[in-house]
Amino acid sequence: MPTKLTLLVMTVGVGLLGTAVSLQAHHAFAAEFDAKKPVHFEGTVTKMEWTNPHVWLHMDVKKPDGTVENWAFEAGTPNVLFRRGFTKESLLPGTKVMVDGYQAKNGLKRANGRDLTFPDGRKLFLGSSGTGAPYELTPDSQKVPPKN
Repeated sequence: MPTKLTLLVMTVGVGLLGTAVSLQAHHAFAAEFDAKKPVHFEGTVTKMEWTNPHVWLHMDVKKPDGTVENWAFEAGTPNVLFRRGFTKESLLPGTKVMVDGYQAKNGLKRANGRDLTFPDGRKLFLGSSGTGAPYELTPDSQKVPPKN
């Protein structure tokens, strides 16, 4: 009997630990990003990480001095991006894009992505819910909302 109880307690403990790690990984926008530090980059996609709780877009950005930096942009969840029109083939390595977002508070080359624009003008909304975005762009959107 004590062996079964010990096994049950250990199983529940491992389950709770996994939940705690998952909850710790999901954060509020304001905890990591600064809404007062907008960023705009043009660059080339190097990879997409389709992971929960957020998708990450990585891109090479050429600085004015010619050097290249790799930036990572947090996006919404995979499910949310799929519903907005993204597919795993939408942003293959080598795709040129423009990304607007908000810089990480810690100063690293990371940002919360908001809007993604393709060279032909199509726009997609990258942001996760709760970023304070007043609108979302879908693949069919051609009209850009007015700036406030």
